[in-house]
Amino acid sequence: MLNLSKYAVLYPVKNMKQKKYHHGNLKNTLIQVGIKILAEEGIGALSLRKVAKNAGVSHAAPYAHFKDKRALIAAMATEGHTRIYEKNSEIIEVFADMPLQQLVKTACAYLDFGMDNPDLFRITFSGVVERERDYPALVEITQKNFEILREIALRCQAEGIFDADDADLLAVSLWGTVHGLVSLILQGQISGEVLAHNSPRKLLLFSLNQMTRVEVGAGL
Repeated sequence: MLNLSKYAVLYPVKNMKQKKYHHGNLKNTLIQVGIKILAEEGIGALSLRKVAKNAGVSHAAPYAHFKDKRALIAAMATEGHTRIYEKNSEIIEVFADMPLQQLVKTACAYLDFGMDNPDLFRITFSGVVERERDYPALVEITQKNFEILREIALRCQAEGIFDADDADLLAVSLWGTVHGLVSLILQGQISGEVLAHNSPRKLLLFSLNQMTRVEVGAGL
């Protein structure tokens, strides 16, 4: 069985204590409490009533911000995408003129996000929000994340790291490759024998090497 505890936590969940909160930050508090419940007990334990109880507010309080559990899940998915976006934005800034490093570092950050926050990762990409247009903040942040990936693809093409092709299709392929690998690991679909000899990061770098025209080194 894969030991997820050995991964560095790049996206920590704040330790929320039961207490009363000011209405000004109640919405964010409820989201963070919901994420903590996910991390500790799984999605089956998530409910507006339990979130309210753990936040130390009345059972009716969450309904001022979320009309139902689906709205809370949409907000949590938005939080997950936001964490990815913030980390990717940091990487883009640090490695401003280094597209290969941008590619590898953002892919590794995505992997780490999934390994460190498996329940949040699942709910972020669960697709349970049937009418996404009802949640504009979620639509906006997912588009921003895709745009970062598209820009990385374009920069890598300009440097000869990828063949010249449709940037949108290349971005989708990159996302599918990394997301698919993380999902397979979290779902226990990769054999223990393979994982015993190959770390998730090694598997990721191998996958990227199948797409690039230059060698993706483990030291990047």
